[in-house]
Amino acid sequence: MGPLTGDDGVTRCPWAGPTPSVMRDYHDEEWGTRVHGEAAYLERLTLEAFQSGLSWSTILRKREAFREVFCGFDAERVAAFDDADQARLMEDARIVRNRLKVAAAVTNARATVALRESGGLEAFVLSFAPADPPSYDDTSAMATTSEESKALSKALKKVGFVFVGPTTMYALMEAIGVFDPHMDGCFRRGTAAG
Repeated sequence: MGPLTGDDGVTRCPWAGPTPSVMRDYHDEEWGTRVHGEAAYLERLTLEAFQSGLSWSTILRKREAFREVFCGFDAERVAAFDDADQARLMEDARIVRNRLKVAAAVTNARATVALRESGGLEAFVLSFAPADPPSYDDTSAMATTSEESKALSKALKKVGFVFVGPTTMYALMEAIGVFDPHMDGCFRRGTAAG
């Protein structure tokens, strides 16, 4: 399937849907746009981990609550969460309540703080940007992993991160504009990353 034209006459990646929705807004305004700063990278990494096994629209609807309970994804504050903080999060119905994913968020915040000594999370992730970014005109050709996402996953695990598999890291790289993920023909192609 190639890009689809929505009810507004705009051609988009097909997953954005033909009518107004949280997914279409995310596609049009954020997906594939470069983010900057440690908190922005930690937020996206955390949300991608929480999304595993769920729909992205579920995560988007809960995003403001995630931002609140994880202190705006301030790595130092989240890294200081103890067992009581994690138990509190498990009682908060506004977020995805998964004990392993909550614990992973804390572990990853601690690993993020530790990465500051070697350039930080943003520089670390960007160092795995593909030299030859993919380009697709049909969903059947689209990848869910890449050599770069596999290498990023392995490297993050080596420095203490968890819930960072190759597929999750590929989704992260798309979401934060490490490369332009929009399909050929989508109105955002060539405008999002950077």
